[in-house]
Amino acid sequence: MKTLTAIGLALWLFAISAAAHAAAAASYDGSVPLLCAPATVLECRTDGTCEGTTPAAADFPAFVTVNPKGKKISALDGSRTSAIKVFDHLSDRIVLQGDEGARAWTMVVSEATGQMSATASDADHTFVIFGACTLFPGGSGK
Repeated sequence: MKTLTAIGLALWLFAISAAAHAAAAASYDGSVPLLCAPATVLECRTDGTCEGTTPAAADFPAFVTVNPKGKKISALDGSRTSAIKVFDHLSDRIVLQGDEGARAWTMVVSEATGQMSATASDADHTFVIFGACTLFPGGSGK
């Protein structure tokens, strides 16, 4: 009887763990707003040279919100907003694309981890950005 109880408990714990993992993975699927922060930025020029810079030096916000239902990405303080023109799923990642001013941008977010990579390009520069996203606290997705 103790063996059956132990097996039952182990199966129950496994089921809870699997459900929690599935819920965490689903949280980055674009169904709810995300808060994203760039961490590493590379600035590349037409001559093929690239160098590391900071998000602030590249004029990127410290935090952006991704609102899939509202189809926009915005600086956390609301000072800049860009429409999401493409929203797609590709190999367990969400893919977002849009433009702001003379720059076009693409962002890819892992549905499993929230890790993010992005590019922003104009005629003379391309910025490569790496960072992470999390659920936007209190974000309603409206």
